[in-house]
Amino acid sequence: MIDLTKFTDLPWYAQYAINALSALIIFFVALWVAAFVRKTIIRTAERYDHLDKTLFTFLGSFARYGIMAMAGIFILGQFGVETTSLAAIIGAAGIAIGLAFQGTLSNFAAGIMLLAFRPIKIGDYVEVAGLAGTVREISIFTIELSTVDNVQIIIPNSDVWASAITNYSAYPTRRVDLIFGVSYDTDLKKAEAAIRTTVLSDPRCHLEPEMWLRVTNLGDFSVDFTLRVWCSSDDFWNLKADLMRAVKEAFDAQGIDIPFPTRTVLSVGSEPT
Repeated sequence: MIDLTKFTDLPWYAQYAINALSALIIFFVALWVAAFVRKTIIRTAERYDHLDKTLFTFLGSFARYGIMAMAGIFILGQFGVETTSLAAIIGAAGIAIGLAFQGTLSNFAAGIMLLAFRPIKIGDYVEVAGLAGTVREISIFTIELSTVDNVQIIIPNSDVWASAITNYSAYPTRRVDLIFGVSYDTDLKKAEAAIRTTVLSDPRCHLEPEMWLRVTNLGDFSVDFTLRVWCSSDDFWNLKADLMRAVKEAFDAQGIDIPFPTRTVLSVGSEPT
């Protein structure tokens, strides 16, 4: 067996040389392990399409720095530095930094959750934290939205994760709800036929599920039809606007009145004194 105690009798410069050599070996081994772990984590995301590449790239870098930090502690131990005290100092510093940057860390944690669970993705039209727009970028700390009039909105991830997320692009189909009012003297079957024909003539309206068209309200000035028809999510806004115009034109062509509020003013003469 090798007697390791003989190394303690070496001159200081020899001891220093041995420690330096050990430190170099630890450093290069840790560097290789860190690079290997990082590449393995990133390649895992590249092999599976459902995994978020941004998140796994970040996790790979985080693992790399963690391994190198541990290697640094071992290297300092080779030169006689008390690593237990150093670890305590690092832990205390970490707590202090965490308290100072708790808002940033909450955004960071929320960013991890958003990238991991992916309730939203780039290109979705969403409403989060009371704001609406198209998602342009999802980062570790913020998300970027673009409004319909092309205004940039930056929202902290903690606000996004803490609020209800309405994703209008999550599903491939949406339902268009419209209300059409006709006058009380209108032939309701004629009005219903005009609406139904208009909807069926537009190829963007889905036949399944079947459209729903009923009289739903007897208002002060009109009899109201409610129309519910399904379409692709990409066609929602254009179809909704086009159907309102097309039904109005169909009513005009068939002489169907769309009522509007009226007020009758009666003038009563003053009584003789």
